[in-house]
Amino acid sequence: MRIGVNVPNFGPGTNPDVLRSWAQTVEGLGYDLLMVSDHVAITSDVAKQYPAPFYEPFTTLAWLAGSTTRIGLGTTVLIVPYRHPLLVARMAANLNDLSGGRLVLGVGIGWARQEFEALGAVYERRGKVTDEYLAAIRAAWADEGDYRSGGVPIWVGGGSEAGLRRAVRYGEGWHPLRNTLPWLRENWSRLKEIAAEEGRPVPALTPRILLRITDAPPAERRAGEGTIEQVMADLEELRLLGAETVVLDPFHTDPDETLRPEAAWEMLAAVAARRA
Repeated sequence: MRIGVNVPNFGPGTNPDVLRSWAQTVEGLGYDLLMVSDHVAITSDVAKQYPAPFYEPFTTLAWLAGSTTRIGLGTTVLIVPYRHPLLVARMAANLNDLSGGRLVLGVGIGWARQEFEALGAVYERRGKVTDEYLAAIRAAWADEGDYRSGGVPIWVGGGSEAGLRRAVRYGEGWHPLRNTLPWLRENWSRLKEIAAEEGRPVPALTPRILLRITDAPPAERRAGEGTIEQVMADLEELRLLGAETVVLDPFHTDPDETLRPEAAWEMLAAVAARRA
């Protein structure tokens, strides 16, 4: 099972030097995948959780591709309705080609209503638009002579019934974000049922989970939260469940964490040492 890391590409402590240090640290610790998130207009609803500066994901990953040699690069997640599908198809295909086939395109429908309004996108149609755009991206990539996509894998986020069906119809991977293990087990079973109903292959299980190491076991917790023993047990349970890749997310919602990335690096080093 591969393990990736969600790297903060936003917040008061984020700058080119810090992003480069994140990439080199994650790659140096032996992780398999480096992923960043997506926002375009940092409206007030976005800024509460992900304040400026916010580094655009395609630009950031293209730059980090030159600062790394081996690690995969991805989005967790690109908000599909924010950009024309042919632009996404072109940027993703080019980034994959230029990085030597290292891209994973994680996608979602978005949640920030004010950001949708700022971009002139219709919030209420975001699910339908995402489906239409993913179909258009797939159609564009069929022209391999032009786009040279190299088979970029699409991971589809979302845990609603519509999100699960979207993952089955358009994704190589299902990429739910920061849930509990019972939730993951239940919805993984439902996704398999939907795949059977649709007559399609089951996408790979590729969740993003929290990484929060505590001294004592918490009373209630999500996957990846607790003592180092609990975190490693969660990773093993996900492996046994059939996860192909698990992405660790060491950001705990306080933007000031970006001023002190060393705390996240210590947690990632602790997991890496247990994997060795």
